[in-house]
Amino acid sequence: MKNTALSQTHEALGAKMVPFAGYNMPVQYEGVIAEHETVRSGVGVFDVSHMGEFLIEGEHALDLIQKVSSNDATKLTIGKAQYSCMPNDDGGIVDDLIIYKIKETTYLLVVNASNIEKDWNWIQSKNDVGAEMRDLSENYALLAIQGPKAIEAMQSITSQDLSAIKFYNFVVGDFAGVENVIISATGYTGSGGFEIYCKNTEAKQIWDNVFKAGADFGIKPIGLAARDTLRLEMGYCLYGNDIDDTTSPIEAGLGWITKFTKDFTNSEALKAEKEKGAERKLIAFELDERGIPRHGYDIVDGNGNKIGVVTSGTMSPSLNKGIGLGYVPTVLAGVDSKINIQIRKKAVPATIVKLPFYK
Repeated sequence: MKNTALSQTHEALGAKMVPFAGYNMPVQYEGVIAEHETVRSGVGVFDVSHMGEFLIEGEHALDLIQKVSSNDATKLTIGKAQYSCMPNDDGGIVDDLIIYKIKETTYLLVVNASNIEKDWNWIQSKNDVGAEMRDLSENYALLAIQGPKAIEAMQSITSQDLSAIKFYNFVVGDFAGVENVIISATGYTGSGGFEIYCKNTEAKQIWDNVFKAGADFGIKPIGLAARDTLRLEMGYCLYGNDIDDTTSPIEAGLGWITKFTKDFTNSEALKAEKEKGAERKLIAFELDERGIPRHGYDIVDGNGNKIGVVTSGTMSPSLNKGIGLGYVPTVLAGVDSKINIQIRKKAVPATIVKLPFYK
C-alpha cells in the first residue's frame, strides 16, 4: 500500500482508512452525510494525492495530446483546463482526464489513480511524434478545497484573487506560504472551489495553513465516500463504474467532449456511431420508493426482463432518495420513462430523469 504525503495526518485525525487504487486513503471521518453536507453548504478538504500527473512537453506536445484525447486541445490557452477522455482502439475509453495548458508547449495531464500505469503506457505507445513525457505522479500532492465558502475561506492565504479564477481556469502562484502552486477552479463535487497541486514536501504545510484559514468557516476534512455521493448527485462519470474500456464516449453522454473537427484515436468509428446513434445510453434515474440502488444491480422492465445494469448508485444525502446511473437500450432511455431496479428480490420502480440530480 502506498501512502500519500498526508496519510499519517488523516490517521491522526481519526479517519477510517481503506485501500484505494493502491493507496492508503481516508474514506470517511465523521460520516458520509455530515461530510457531504459540509461541502454542499460550507467548505471541506479532500486529499486526492493518489491521482496521476503527467507532464507532456516540447514542440510536438500538442500533436500527441490531440491524437490521444477526444476533446480539441487547440482551444486551450495558458491558464485554461479542459475535461477530455482517451478513446481506445475498440470503441471504449482508456480513461477520462483533465488537460492543463501550463506554458506554450507544456501541458499537465491529470489521470485517475487506478489507471496511472495503463495511461502512461497507452500515451507512450502513441508517441511517435517525439513529445517529451514525464510522470510526476509520485512527487505531487493534490488537495481539493470544495464548497460555496471556499473562496472566502482561502482568500487570506494567497495574493491571487480567487474570485477572478473562472471555472476550468487556473493560476500558478503563492498559496498557504508556498510559491508556484497550481490553484485550479476545478473539482468533482458541483459545489465550487479549487484543486491545489503542490509537491509532496509542501503538502503538510499547505494542509495546516488551509485548516487555520478555514477555521472560522467550519472547514472539515472530507473522505472519499462523500466525494462519491457528491459527484453522483451531479451525474459526473466515475471511471471503472460508468465509463471503462467497453463504454464509448457517445453512449456515456460524453459527446460534448468528443470533437470530430480533428483526427484522434478511433475517431472514424466514434463519428459513425454518433451519426447512426448509439444502441445503448447512460441514463440517470431516481427511485420512486425507498431503496438504495448499487453498482451491478439489474435494471428490469415491467415484466421483469433485464434491460440494463446500474453502474453507480447511492442514497442521495441532498435529495433523500435513491439515485443512480446505468445503461439501457436507447429506445428505452427517454426522460420520464419508467424502469425498475432489482434490489434483492424486489423490483423497485424508478423514473429516468435529466442530470444533474442536485441543482
